[in-house]
Amino acid sequence: MFRMSAEGFTLDGRPLRILSGALHYFRVLPAQWPQRLRMLRAMGLNTVETYVPWNFHEPRPGEYDFTGPADVGAFLRAAADAGLHALVRPSPYICAEWENGGLPWWLLTDRKLALRCADPRYLAHVDRWYDELIPRLARHQVTRGGNVLMMQVENEYGSYGTDTGHLRHLAEGLRARGVDVPLFTSDGPEAAMLQGGTLPGTLATVNFGSRPDEGFAALRRQRPADPPMCMEFWCGWFDHWGEEHTVRDPAEAAAVLERTLALGASVNLYMAHGGTNFGTWAGANRAGAGHDGAYQPTVTSYDYAAPIDERGAPTATFHAFREILARYGEPTEPEPPGPTLDPARLPVDASLPLADALPLLGTREVASPTPLSFEELGIGHGLVRYRVRIPGPRGPLPLTLGGLGDRAHVRLDGEHLATLWRDDGARPEAAVPEGGADLEILVESMGRTNYGPGLGERKGLGSVRHGNQYLHGWTALPVPLDRPLPALPWAGPVPGAGFHRARLDVPVPRDGHLALPGWTKGYVWVNGFCLGRYWERGPQRTLYLPWPLLRPGANEVVVLELDGHAPDAAIKVRPHADLG
Repeated sequence: MFRMSAEGFTLDGRPLRILSGALHYFRVLPAQWPQRLRMLRAMGLNTVETYVPWNFHEPRPGEYDFTGPADVGAFLRAAADAGLHALVRPSPYICAEWENGGLPWWLLTDRKLALRCADPRYLAHVDRWYDELIPRLARHQVTRGGNVLMMQVENEYGSYGTDTGHLRHLAEGLRARGVDVPLFTSDGPEAAMLQGGTLPGTLATVNFGSRPDEGFAALRRQRPADPPMCMEFWCGWFDHWGEEHTVRDPAEAAAVLERTLALGASVNLYMAHGGTNFGTWAGANRAGAGHDGAYQPTVTSYDYAAPIDERGAPTATFHAFREILARYGEPTEPEPPGPTLDPARLPVDASLPLADALPLLGTREVASPTPLSFEELGIGHGLVRYRVRIPGPRGPLPLTLGGLGDRAHVRLDGEHLATLWRDDGARPEAAVPEGGADLEILVESMGRTNYGPGLGERKGLGSVRHGNQYLHGWTALPVPLDRPLPALPWAGPVPGAGFHRARLDVPVPRDGHLALPGWTKGYVWVNGFCLGRYWERGPQRTLYLPWPLLRPGANEVVVLELDGHAPDAAIKVRPHADLG
């Protein structure tokens, strides 16, 4: 039996120091789970921690997926096979630099619904989700012969709200559905956060990246009877597009870990292995102390400067941590991933212009007086082509795009007028000839904000004004990109915005990295699987290509370029990552 007291944790009557590492099954392909989990053991950890992202498992209301990368039960069995206990965080909201903090986009179709509180509309969706999820997790508890030690009620709720009734509803929902292991919350080590995010009778833990003495002192002031645990020791950090790549000195991170353990605490390394934000799953943040400033989308890589890098190899931080953790356990021998692909240049052999592709990939075109959001159009992420007729003649007047989320290509009568970003404040001028002109706005979404008051933002367009006049009479063509890419009617290679195909021949599947020098912004698929977004803004310069996506012989690589590429643009295979 797993128990806790102010002194620490015990399992079956013996003291247990939880030495955990975060590894998210949804950021790693299933064939790679065993190697990554064994690397946790090799570092000296005895536990793995993972979130459960609601939106990954229920992409549309009532449509559940627990197969392949979404098979959380198989992941927990793999962890047990690797000799690891597990901490599971099934709270509806996870943050995690993940799209919308794990909350499904379709919740936003109800404009009256309030997130992360005791709104009956929100809790009804949560309850239905928990009916499906929690019994799948409960069978893996240590009380039933499994390896799950504890489960989380809500994540960093004290950074968001004060609705204790909401927290109580979640905790009672876990208990009612069969969870009998201890429950916990996790919050920043500040009084207000711990007051707002904790529940009586539920273990409170703190998150920090430095100053463990101060963090645990804040915890003791609020919860003196709880054992000290850092649920997220931030040993690295994540990156945003257009900003510098984050690094952390291994010796400095190791010194904080050493001090944390010297205080008698249990710890969860966040992240032990970061993995990848495949497809359109990367979230976003907002700048500023109030997290309500400029929009900051997260890059595709979630390497996180973690001790085990994106492809599962040990880093200098791994070895520094392993030396410290060896004092508290028995690390196994590291098992690095196999060799990488040889360098190669992949010529484009076919293309499909974007204008030709949109009608093929789009769903039903919808008419409305004002522009509809992505959510109202039934699309999670991708592109929406908005069209409207501007009457004329009229002189040049500025176009104002209200509520743009997030990037737009603006064309007037087929001519490119501007490329706009949600925070740049640009208002291109448009003159309309006699008889009027057709305005087309192609909007691309990036990740929804995953932390702070910006949570739950909608994508698309809110309004468009020409001068002071609102434009009415719109049509919208949704083009989802959060699903496998279908077969396309390829033709000869042509430059410009659109889909471009290349062939990668491999004798044996191995890891690699794809670089796209000369390309501007878009997405990459390999054998129909979306690796994620690329953008010349950086800092990320390569996309991780995991070996399970490849097959011996010919493999299809497809690039969707949204802006247009340089004449010498290339698709290159590289053996090493370039994250900036």
